[in-house]
Amino acid sequence: MDPVRNPFAPGAGQRPPELAGRDRELDAFDVVLERVARGRPERSLVLTGLRGVGKTVLLGELRSMAVRRGWGAGKIEARPEADLRRPLSAALHRAIRDLAVQHRAPERVEAVLGVLKAFALRATPAGAKLRERWQPGIDVPASQGRADSGDIEIDLVELLTDVAELAQDVGTGVAVLIDELQDVGPEDVSALCAACHELSQSGAPLVVVGAGLPHLPAVLSASKSYSERLFRYVRIDRLDRADADLAVLAPVARENAGITPGALAALFEASGGYPYFIQAYGKAAWDAAPADPITEEDVAVAAPEAESELAVGFFGSRYERATPSEREYLRAMAEMTEGKGDSAGTSDIAVYLGRKPSSLSPARDSLIKKGLIYSAERGRIAFTVPHFGRYLLGMDE
Repeated sequence: MDPVRNPFAPGAGQRPPELAGRDRELDAFDVVLERVARGRPERSLVLTGLRGVGKTVLLGELRSMAVRRGWGAGKIEARPEADLRRPLSAALHRAIRDLAVQHRAPERVEAVLGVLKAFALRATPAGAKLRERWQPGIDVPASQGRADSGDIEIDLVELLTDVAELAQDVGTGVAVLIDELQDVGPEDVSALCAACHELSQSGAPLVVVGAGLPHLPAVLSASKSYSERLFRYVRIDRLDRADADLAVLAPVARENAGITPGALAALFEASGGYPYFIQAYGKAAWDAAPADPITEEDVAVAAPEAESELAVGFFGSRYERATPSEREYLRAMAEMTEGKGDSAGTSDIAVYLGRKPSSLSPARDSLIKKGLIYSAERGRIAFTVPHFGRYLLGMDE
């Protein structure tokens, strides 16, 4: 069929397939927005799951929901070893701009922007040369004595309090959305938890929504023992058969095209119900189909093309980040689990490789930091990427 009309191409359609089956999460967030705006206590939200389940797309939709309700909302993606001040400043700047169009007192908005600028300027290390100093692009003077102490925990509480009060002026709230939250540094995670705790105690209309890998709850708990009371954890998993079919049927129907039941079954089998894979196989099947409707034979013809693209863009790009010793560890995991994606015991991997467990710790810890594996439970690890073990085993074929 016409590749130009392909509804599975990146950016195609008004609602990406990844959001199919997420109505429960969307409805729950709608309740959170309503409760917080009314000054009622509500926990912030943390979405966890493997890569490819659509957490990032869902996070984007949650931000859109907040904006449609008149909230100030900013979204960032955390990066390993990166300071939180700079991206968070940019996100909150956007949130304040969202609120400014509703606020009738420009001087109040400018005062909060001054506090934000003071917070942002602390992202530049003391003694940095002029060319190394970052300017946040906020056209008001920086305030003095508010959110500028250099202690991220103190500064973050003061800044978020002021931004939340600005939202309260117009009867709405503020949403801060952070993707890849497990990559935020320990000091910044601790400050974020402390700020959430402080603002929840005061009933401020602010909610943090984080998204990350399955071990994110353990990261937060290690930072602050009370984190389990601060957040409501929602596990985002692959889609069941009905929702996976909807993820295919809805975009196809928007193009006034069809797909046979056999093709739907074949797509579900190939994708395993993971939204990212549904989109990849769906796109390839659409391009391979010579006529309407898409058939099971079209899916079979398209599968190698989809798998080739996944091997380069989804699996290969991650495998390339691993060192030789880390690749040895990954392959051992794949061979021990027969490519099924089950967890493997760390001591069993050492036995399998004929090595002492302590000698493998650096490779394991580095792979966790790179987001390729996670600790499924004490003494066991698993891939963060669905079908990664199958991909590794297939490299020898």
